[in-house]
Amino acid sequence: MSLDLPPSGCSTAPVLKERGQREVFCGLTGIIWLHRKMQDAFFLVVGSRTCAHLLQSAAGVMIFAEPRFGTAILEEKDLAGLADANAELDREVARLLARRPDIRQLFLVGSCPSEVIKLDLSRAAERLNGMHAPHVRVYNYSGSGIETTFTQGEDACLAAMVPTLPATQAAELLVVGALPDVVEDQCLALLSALGVGPVRMLPARRAADLPAVGPNTRYILTQPFLADTAVALDRRGGTRITAPFPFGEEGTTLWLQAVADAFGVPQARFDSVTAAPRARARKAVAAHSATLAGKSVFFFPDSQLEIPLARFLARECGMRPLEVGSPFLHRALMENELALLPAGPIISEGQDVDRQLDRHAGLSPDLTVCGLGLANPLEARGFATKWAIELVFTPVHFYEQAGDLAALFSRPLRRRAILEQGVTA
Repeated sequence: MSLDLPPSGCSTAPVLKERGQREVFCGLTGIIWLHRKMQDAFFLVVGSRTCAHLLQSAAGVMIFAEPRFGTAILEEKDLAGLADANAELDREVARLLARRPDIRQLFLVGSCPSEVIKLDLSRAAERLNGMHAPHVRVYNYSGSGIETTFTQGEDACLAAMVPTLPATQAAELLVVGALPDVVEDQCLALLSALGVGPVRMLPARRAADLPAVGPNTRYILTQPFLADTAVALDRRGGTRITAPFPFGEEGTTLWLQAVADAFGVPQARFDSVTAAPRARARKAVAAHSATLAGKSVFFFPDSQLEIPLARFLARECGMRPLEVGSPFLHRALMENELALLPAGPIISEGQDVDRQLDRHAGLSPDLTVCGLGLANPLEARGFATKWAIELVFTPVHFYEQAGDLAALFSRPLRRRAILEQGVTA
């Protein structure tokens, strides 16, 4: 199977660009999955009590938990410039590292409050590196809602790491994007069976396993929201392997095929390795496509997963996307996905939530994918909804998760049907 994309689709579809009020989480939310992935890292948010409450609520942290994130609270005296915020930050970092000697990577994460008072965390990271290296590597990035939305936190984090990665001349594959460990293991097993290697991961589970990058590095993204990371890797000499993203049977096959082609894997070997998992994925998706086929779906912009997921739902589940909204539309990353997405839906970038709600009401979709702030009001109006945040927190990549991905969309429709039957009875 070759990476043969149809000439039609949405490649040349006009894009409705909106700039207005938006309904999204800030980039701090990415810490919730990043801190689980990087086992010797710690994420220190320099922000307010509101930032701390957001993270604790999103993570569901219990009182006895020992998470790998925290908040250096900016008090009123910090915001008013009555205290030396840098001196206080140095002191808090020293206390943290003394208490948690297992930390090897420390991320200073900017927030709205720290950026409003112009606290220079990049300079703070340089200073702290001088104080705590080589035992601890200190990075910084912004998760501020002023600058970032939801999944951009991961992009900013990984992009901050790329300039410090070691240099190499080795010909290696770099798989980029935070995946749950079980999904990462499946990915590596497939690549190993294809004979592709050496394979490195970014982010790595531990600092000792961080990849090197150089002119012979070929990398491929697993997440569609890593535009800044891709630019940073290009600057280091890496070459991106272009492919659809590994959602569903088709997306996973085309993603693996692109890697196989880049590394000269014989087609017979590729077909042999992928035949069984492809069949399992198709069977798992078919169990839910009966519920999804013919139903319409509307995507509010949230995670930047919207276009690949719309492609999966349209081509593998028989759904009809009516509008596919994305916070940002990076053409270079979405080229293959737009070519595969059947023509018809409105493609929108950015958000003016009131106008989009009006379009949504006029189209009256069977299923709406949106953020938490819109889900309850839309449910109250009689619409079935799927929380976009679940699509990031749930393992959904590659063959073995294809059925789980389809289930995330079929479940709200089944629940709605049961509720309607109860009302009728």
